[in-house]
Amino acid sequence: MSKFKSLLYYVSVIGGFSALIYFFFIKGTLLESSNGVTELIRENLSSWEQFKDTLFHNLSHPLAILLLQIITIILVARVLSYCCRLIGQPSVIGEIIAGIILGPSLLGYYFPEISAQLFPESSLGNLQFLSQIGLILFMFVVGMELDLGVLKSKANDAIIISHASIVIPFALGFALAYFIYEQYAPQGVAFLSFALFIGIAMSITAFPVLARIVQERGLSKTRLGALVITCAAADDITAWCLLAAVIAIVKAGSFISSLYTILLAIGYVVVMLKLIQPFLKRMGEIYSNKERLSKPIVAVFFAVLLISSFATEVIGIHALFGAFMAGVIMPFNIKFRNLFIEKVEDVSLVLLLPLFFVFTGLRTHLNLLDNPEIWHVAGYVVLVAIIGKFVGSALSARFVGQSWKNSLSIGALMNTRGLMELVVLNIGFDLGVLSAEIFTMMVIMALVTTFMTGPSLALINHLFSSKSDDHEVSIQSYSKRLQVLMSFGNPLTGVAMLRLLHQLTGQKTKNAQITALHLTPSNMLREYNVDEYEMNSFEPILSEAHELKISLEKIFKSSNNLEKDIVQTAHSADYDLLLIGVGPSVFDGTILGGVLKYVNLIVHPTLLIDLFSGADKYNKVPLFDNRVKEILKTSGLPVGVFIDKGLRELSSVLYIASDQPNELIIRVLDMTCQGDNINISIATQKSKNKLKDGYDKGIELQRKYPNRVTLMSSHEINPKQVELYDLVIMHPENWGELPEHVLPWNQMNTSLLIVKR
Repeated sequence: MSKFKSLLYYVSVIGGFSALIYFFFIKGTLLESSNGVTELIRENLSSWEQFKDTLFHNLSHPLAILLLQIITIILVARVLSYCCRLIGQPSVIGEIIAGIILGPSLLGYYFPEISAQLFPESSLGNLQFLSQIGLILFMFVVGMELDLGVLKSKANDAIIISHASIVIPFALGFALAYFIYEQYAPQGVAFLSFALFIGIAMSITAFPVLARIVQERGLSKTRLGALVITCAAADDITAWCLLAAVIAIVKAGSFISSLYTILLAIGYVVVMLKLIQPFLKRMGEIYSNKERLSKPIVAVFFAVLLISSFATEVIGIHALFGAFMAGVIMPFNIKFRNLFIEKVEDVSLVLLLPLFFVFTGLRTHLNLLDNPEIWHVAGYVVLVAIIGKFVGSALSARFVGQSWKNSLSIGALMNTRGLMELVVLNIGFDLGVLSAEIFTMMVIMALVTTFMTGPSLALINHLFSSKSDDHEVSIQSYSKRLQVLMSFGNPLTGVAMLRLLHQLTGQKTKNAQITALHLTPSNMLREYNVDEYEMNSFEPILSEAHELKISLEKIFKSSNNLEKDIVQTAHSADYDLLLIGVGPSVFDGTILGGVLKYVNLIVHPTLLIDLFSGADKYNKVPLFDNRVKEILKTSGLPVGVFIDKGLRELSSVLYIASDQPNELIIRVLDMTCQGDNINISIATQKSKNKLKDGYDKGIELQRKYPNRVTLMSSHEINPKQVELYDLVIMHPENWGELPEHVLPWNQMNTSLLIVKR
């Protein structure tokens, strides 16, 4: 009865008020004639034409244009960043190139109509303000990444190297300014202002990019990595203080009048360090977890950021310095900084910061460099930048006692300029100190010096590598025990693989040495939270290893190419087996999953060739994604791919062999038989009466463990029988060789270990 009443009430309300709306609609249309609406519609446009006009009007609305710009910028920046990571370059290179591509140098030059529609002159103001907000948030994060405690503990050598790496390029930049001032300085700009900005542009080091390169190359916990991070931190602080002074001088017009601004800036810094920082430190100690870090508390910290930026903008040393200073004085509590950066970073780096790159690209006119003489000057700019920063840092490091290899490595890393250089250049351009030609030359310099860091480090390592080092590695890694490198992403997958290895290798007899490898994308790490990420990644696995009494070694690295770095790590020592785990894709079974397969064929042309030539045997295994296939193709050692279907205890194993069993798998199964009471079945394509032909390894294992090992033909296998086993071991080529009805793995609960020979 209650349902009937509810239905009656619903129909009455909806029907009654709909009738009321219709009544007033009819009455309202009678009023249109007095307003001229009917005649206007009848005389001018049809309904379809009105719709088209409205649609085009909406597309040209400032908000629609801004949203379209953001969508385009993010897509192009992400694609080019991904391409740069594939070739071992920092993602910032791709973002800078994205800005140049979308600017007048390429899109505006070859497709001016599209450029005018996408980036009309009237929309650039909105783009600039949004990009500035992104920069303020980014500089806030950069400030929080700096550890002033490291500067105190390693100040001696680091300060010498850092300050020398600022003074030397600054002086060379000043000298360069003298030779190009008359021809390239903007009209009415004093030489001092021009020379100061050229000098400071030569002196900048990109601390965030440098920190990621150090992590990606596994240098974070080395003396070299610690020293160069400290040098970059000292460089950043010194360079930004110098930049603040330079901006004050340029805005004031003379050095004497700028002293008032500098004194005011010093007073600002004292207030931030002596009054604001202790207050924030206390708040950070109290509100250091997600439950206590409520919105009002977050608002306080954001208020400090905005007030600090506002204060430095009013003082005359730019809002970015205030954002940087606000980050520096934030409580150095790892949990707090991690929580706070998570709130800021995604919006800053993914959404707003790419706008700054494109806005920089819109100011970069490569077509202005239209004759050989200008390109010669651009070459001199790049040369002076490299000599000043690379050579200056390397010689200073050598002077304080570093080896030539470390000294050159420090020089290569300190020569990285990246985004920080673009920030300085845009400030100079906004102040009218840098002309469009010089601005473009400097952007090219930023690209070249950032791009050359990776190849320079590789060349230095190659030149200073020695056979004795290789010999030492091979001796350390030699062992009669089975050497297994277990690469995991999800810690739970790592725990499952560890249990599997424990049971397969009979760990009670200590037959194997297991090394756990975890690679994390480089954009997930910050200098201050590397140890926390490492602890969180390995904690479940180390706990399981302790419970199982397994001696486990661990390797933790950041990476911008996971597949390549996994293979390189596997080749760095004498591992017998590389074990990786895979899980289902979120796109499996969807339309998007099919689309992504075609995208992968385009992005990886070799997959397309293999598909048509039939060369890619791994395509036969539908559970393999392209990352797994890439590891299988490029690895020169056996690779095991574990597909976990909830394996806990191992009591029975089915090994589906080819014509000849794999010696490594037989060796592992031998270890299995030495451990717990696990039954093993070995199956080949041969019939029972031919099993003995060329099947010595399997027969030997059966003779050694007659009650544990059974030989059989793969023709005897059926899906119901497979489900009786806890684990099936096979080779990728077995997938296509066995009858289709045997392998409905997606519907089965049996775990798989697929081993490449």
